[in-house]
Amino acid sequence: MTSRFLRHNGLSIGFGVLFAAALAFQAIAGYDAYNNDAVAHHAETISFGRYLTSSSFGQAVMENWQSEYLQFSLYIFGTIWLLQRGSPESKELDKAGRESAQEQKLGEHAERGSPRWARTGGVRTFLYSNSLLILMSAIFLGSWFAHSVTGWSEYNAGQLEHGQRSLSWVQYLGSADFWQTTLQNWQSEFLAVGSMVILSVYLRQRGSPESKPVGAPHGATGIGG
Repeated sequence: MTSRFLRHNGLSIGFGVLFAAALAFQAIAGYDAYNNDAVAHHAETISFGRYLTSSSFGQAVMENWQSEYLQFSLYIFGTIWLLQRGSPESKELDKAGRESAQEQKLGEHAERGSPRWARTGGVRTFLYSNSLLILMSAIFLGSWFAHSVTGWSEYNAGQLEHGQRSLSWVQYLGSADFWQTTLQNWQSEFLAVGSMVILSVYLRQRGSPESKPVGAPHGATGIGG
């Protein structure tokens, strides 16, 4: 039973473990760097627990989370209508748009094992039909807000340390400091997604659903391995 559960959930478990390990080592490395900087500036060091609740650690985590969930939100939304000939990351070229109820197995077209909210119609079906984008966008907005607040706190701490004027949260949102840290993450996410879309037209990885079958023509679109 346990081995079957692990086999059937290996992808989510594997990345969950990698995430937890990376976050833990980031916290350890960040804590060490924070206290080394404090010593260099003749300031007080802090405990590991205090570092985990600090704006320094919060900003470092949130500025990456918000860019990742922005990437997924835009990708989910964009792939409804935008196509790329030859890419398995694209829908087939004649399926742009939200597709018909029959194609999406909604209402009377639902199958025996279809989720209940795919059958009911009305607001519940609308919400369920867009639930992935709604949740991803909500996580993006939440992490973007958290990034702005922790970044604001960290920025003002540095300003006060150097005897300079602090900013309000709204002022910080318009500052170069905020947008520099925000856009450096956004551009890397857009580059990664765009690279995956176009490189998967011509390159292959045998056995991966993110790749077309090795022998598939370059022009084959919307076909996973």
